Amino acid sequence: MLSGVVLAGGTNRLINGELKALLSFGGQPMIARQLDRMREICDELIVVTQDPTPFLNIVNRSVRIITDFYEGQGPLGGMHAALSLAKHASVWVVGCDMPFISNKAAELLLERKRDGFEAVVPMVAGERYPLHGIYDRTCASHIVPLLQQGETQLSSLLKHIFWGERDDRYLCENGVDLNFVSSIKTFDDYEVMQRLEVFKSNQAG
Repeated sequence: MLSGVVLAGGTNRLINGELKALLSFGGQPMIARQLDRMREICDELIVVTQDPTPFLNIVNRSVRIITDFYEGQGPLGGMHAALSLAKHASVWVVGCDMPFISNKAAELLLERKRDGFEAVVPMVAGERYPLHGIYDRTCASHIVPLLQQGETQLSSLLKHIFWGERDDRYLCENGVDLNFVSSIKTFDDYEVMQRLEVFKSNQAG
């Protein structure tokens, strides 16, 4: 059993002011695309956002839309809310600006978590990606003191929990496209990833 979470809080806007989560990608709003993919392996779906209004007509009614317990505390605050309210012990957390999230990668991370880790994150090109990680919901208890110390980045949580990784070699050997960790930070990123999506679609066709 797995809960899937999309962190859509904070500003999450490109230079034109548009919400990243609502950008059109592959013919649908990006967050709808993410949730459709997560629904294939998750029994529960959660969106964390400061303002639920823009999402009410976008996401399925089965998706839980929640807000931060600690407002303005970045992705760590959003994760705290999600882990606190998740129904399942294992929680897959992604950012709303990640168009190529991978169910296969998530399943491989979850498999690794069963070895006794509190969290498992992907490691690609020597870099950890706390987003797209699988976390135990008990990690919420580690987050509160971090927020009280002014920490807002997910990477700070890894210093206080027992975590493992799946590296890029293992992921590739198991058929995972490493673009799954890509995220849209700028409008240029958005255009590049749209072209990649078209290429991938043509290859699949």
